[in-house]
Amino acid sequence: MTDSLFPETDFTPPPDTPPAAAPARYLETLNESQRTAVEQMDGPVLVLAGAGTGKTRVLTTRLAHLLLLGKARPWEMLAVTFTNKAAREMRERVDMLLGHEIEGWWVGTFHALGARVLRSHAEAVGLKSTFSIIDTDDQIRLVKQLLEAHEVDDKRWPARTMAGILQRWKDRGLTPDKVSDVEGSDAADGKAVEIYRDYQNRLRTLNAADFGDLLLHNLTIFQENPDVLAKYQDKFRYILVDEYQDTNVAQYLWLRLLAQTHRNICCVGDDDQSIYSWRGAEVGNILRFESDFPGAAVVRLERNYRSTPHILAAASGLIRHNEGRLGKTLWTDINEGEKIRIRGVWDGEEEARFVGGEIENMHGTGRALNDMAVLVRAGFQTREFEDRLVTLALPYRVIGGLRFYERQEIRDAVAYLRVIAQPDDDLAFERIVNLPKRGIGQATMRTVHQYARAQNISLTVAIRHLIETDEMKAKARSTLAAVMADFDRWRSLLSGMGHPALAELVLDESGYTAMWRDKARGDRSPDAVGRLDNLKELIAALEDYENLTGFLEHVSLVMENEDKGDEDKVTLMTLHGAKGLEFNTVFLPGWEEGLFPHQRAMDESGTAGLEEERRLAYVGLTRARERAIISFAANRRVYNQWQSAIPSRFIDELPPENVAVESQPGLYGGNRGGGVSSYDPDEGHSFGGRRRGAYREKLQDAAPWQTGGQANGASGTASRKFGVGERIFHQKFGYGRVLIVDGNKLEISFEKAGTKKVMDSFVEEA
Repeated sequence: MTDSLFPETDFTPPPDTPPAAAPARYLETLNESQRTAVEQMDGPVLVLAGAGTGKTRVLTTRLAHLLLLGKARPWEMLAVTFTNKAAREMRERVDMLLGHEIEGWWVGTFHALGARVLRSHAEAVGLKSTFSIIDTDDQIRLVKQLLEAHEVDDKRWPARTMAGILQRWKDRGLTPDKVSDVEGSDAADGKAVEIYRDYQNRLRTLNAADFGDLLLHNLTIFQENPDVLAKYQDKFRYILVDEYQDTNVAQYLWLRLLAQTHRNICCVGDDDQSIYSWRGAEVGNILRFESDFPGAAVVRLERNYRSTPHILAAASGLIRHNEGRLGKTLWTDINEGEKIRIRGVWDGEEEARFVGGEIENMHGTGRALNDMAVLVRAGFQTREFEDRLVTLALPYRVIGGLRFYERQEIRDAVAYLRVIAQPDDDLAFERIVNLPKRGIGQATMRTVHQYARAQNISLTVAIRHLIETDEMKAKARSTLAAVMADFDRWRSLLSGMGHPALAELVLDESGYTAMWRDKARGDRSPDAVGRLDNLKELIAALEDYENLTGFLEHVSLVMENEDKGDEDKVTLMTLHGAKGLEFNTVFLPGWEEGLFPHQRAMDESGTAGLEEERRLAYVGLTRARERAIISFAANRRVYNQWQSAIPSRFIDELPPENVAVESQPGLYGGNRGGGVSSYDPDEGHSFGGRRRGAYREKLQDAAPWQTGGQANGASGTASRKFGVGERIFHQKFGYGRVLIVDGNKLEISFEKAGTKKVMDSFVEEA
C-alpha cells in the first residue's frame, strides 16, 4: 500500500531480545491473573481490574507481548486511553519493556485517534483535511449567534446550555436527523434540532469541527463508506481499551465497528469505578461486553497492591450493595493495618477542626503532608478545610480546581463586598461594575479613568462627579447612577442587617446570582452547577466573622497561601477528581444523606444515580493505602440556614468488623444514648425510629445528636418542651433565653450569638 497510514516497513524484535526468551522474564513479574490477562491474546477479552490491581502493567505488558511474539506490527495495533497522560505513560512503559522506541503505532485518546482518522477522510463529511478544531468558547459563541437567528430567548435557553445539549447528542452518536421529535421538542422552544442542523452546516462552512464531531464524523464515515470501514477493520488486528467503564455511546459504537473483523479487542476497566455519567459515560457498555462479544474471556484482577485488608474489605462490602455490577472481591496480603475510622461531629466547622487536628498530629510525628488527602463530594466543601489549614499554617493544594477564594464567582462576590467596605477600592470596583452586564462599555470606563487620573481621585468619586455632567451619554450616566445608589443603599444596611445577610442581598439584587443560575440551567456538569453552591458557601463563611472587615482580612491571608511548587502539602480535591490517585491517609468528610449520596443525583437518576454515588464512595475508600477516616456532621449550613443532617446510608453498609466508630468528645457534657437518625432500607429516613443497621449499638453512644430515646439521662422522647423566657444552653451558640416557641422550633436570644432559630432537640436546660 502507498497510504501513509499503512507503512510498509516491517517491525522485528530487537536482535538482543529473542522472542522465546524475553517473554519469560517479564511475565514472571506478573501474578497469575495478570499473566492470564496478558497471555489471553486472541478473541475478545474483558479485564475487570479492581482498584490498585495493576491494570496499567497488564495493558503495557500485553502490548509488548503482542509485538515480541510477532502477533502484530505496531501500526496494526490500536490502544485507546482517556487522557494524553495515560497515552504517554503507556508508550514510555512499552518502550522500556522492549528496550527501544516504537514508531508507527496508534496510541492515544479517543479524540486524538478520531481526529487522525478524520484528517484522512474529511471530504466524506464535507470538510477539508485542514479543518480546525474549535474550543468551547468558540462553540458557545457560534451557538449564541444561531439562537439569535432563530429568535430563541437566550435568557431562557443560554448558549452554554444549548451547547451542552448538542454535545450530549453527539456523545450518544446522534446526528441531527437521528434526534427524535420528542427529544428535539424539549429544548430551545422546539427549535433545537433545527439549530443543531444549522450549527453543523455552519461548522462545515468554516471548515471546522468541535470535539464531539471527532468521533461523530468517524461514525458517519464508517457507516456510509463500507470500504473505508473495512480498511480500518482489517488494519487493526488488536485493539486495547483503557478505562472502558467510562466510554460513552459514540465511543462504544466506534470501538464495536472497528473490532468486527478480527474481534481481538481487549477492554480493561472496572464497573465499580464508573462515576462519570454526568459527562456521558455509560456503565452499561462494560456490563454488556459479554453479550456484545459472545465467547469473550473475562479475567478478574482482584489482588490489590495498594490498600490494607480493612480498607479493601470495607470497600468491597459497600459496593456489594449495587445490583448493576459484574462482581469481584479485592484482597491483599499486606498487613492488616488500621480499621476505617468513622467520626461523628456537631457541624461542618467542627469537622474541619477535627480533620485539621488529625493532619497536624500526623505531620508532627513525621508523616508527609503530600501523603494526606481530603476528598469531598462537592467543591464548596473545601472552603472550611482551607480556612482551617490556613489557621494551622499547614500548606495545601487544591487539585482539579482552584482554591475556594480563587474561583471566579468567589472573587467577583468578594469584590462586591470590598467595594462596600472600601468605596475607593478601584480594582474591586472595576471588576464588577459591568458584572453582570449592565451596558457599561469601554468608552464609558475610559472617560471615568481619564477623569479619575486627572483629578487624582478614585473611580467611584469620579463617577459621582461625572453623572452630574454631560461628559457621558445619558444611558451610561443613568446606569452608573443606579450602581452608585445600590452601593450607597447596601452600605447603609450593613450595620443593621449584618454582613452575611447583606452579602446574600447584594448578590441577589445585583443580578449576580441570577446570572450564574441562567448559565448553569440545563448544564449538569459539577463545575457549572457548583458555582451557585460555592456562592452559598461563601455566605455561610461570613457567619464565622464578627464583621465584614475581619472576613476580608481573612481572605487576604488565605490568598497569601500561594503555590510553591514541590513543597510538602495536603491535597484537597473532589472524589471525582481523585480517581486514579492514591495516598497513605485519606479523609472522607460529609458522609450525610443529601450530600453523599447527593440528593440531586438521586432525584435525577433514581436507583442508577444512587448506585453511581455508591461507586464514588468506593473510589474514595480505595484511594487510601494505610488509613481512611470518614466523618459526618449532625448539622450543616445550607442556604445559610442550619439544618440537621443524618449519616449517609453508605456508613451503615460498611462491614462492622472493618470499622471503628468514635464520637466527638464532650459534646453534651455527658454520655448520649437513644435512637439515631438513619437511613433504613425498608423504612426510608427514620428520625427516632428503629435502626436496622450494623452500627446501632455503636452509633447510639457515638452520634453527636439526638432524635429519640434518652438524652443526658433525661427519659422520654428527644423533643423536649421549653417555655418562653426559659434559659437554655446550645452547644454552638452558648446560653440564651427562649423568645418564641413554634412547635419544635425555637427562636432564642443568645447572650453572644444574637437571635437564632433552632430546633428544640439541639438545646438543653441551662
